[in-house]
Amino acid sequence: QVQLVESGGGLVQPGGSLRLSCAASGSIFSISSMGWYRQIPGKQRDLVATISSAGSPNYTDSVKGRFTISRDNAQNTVYLQMDSLKPEDTAVYYCRAIVKVVQWRVPNIYWGQGTQVTVSS
Repeated sequence: QVQLVESGGGLVQPGGSLRLSCAASGSIFSISSMGWYRQIPGKQRDLVATISSAGSPNYTDSVKGRFTISRDNAQNTVYLQMDSLKPEDTAVYYCRAIVKVVQWRVPNIYWGQGTQVTVSS
């Protein structure tokens, strides 16, 4: 089994910064894409940013220039540096990883438990 454990959420004032971390552990052969999604109550879960195993990032338009995604492949960890935060960034942020547990099996998608980010004065 694979577990994703997130940390780093909290309350921050508009214009402030937070850094989210997500560490994958368990029976892991390889991880391709890792990423962050966010969800507001009553709304669908939306993409924030993803990063390939080679380090190529992808961002939703609303966070470009403010958020930076990175990963440490040796530690199976993905980070999201969030700067210039706005109240509309308030949401539960979920980590997602596409993981192969053995070489010859198709990869599965795993999700973290979510961490609350609140941007408010």
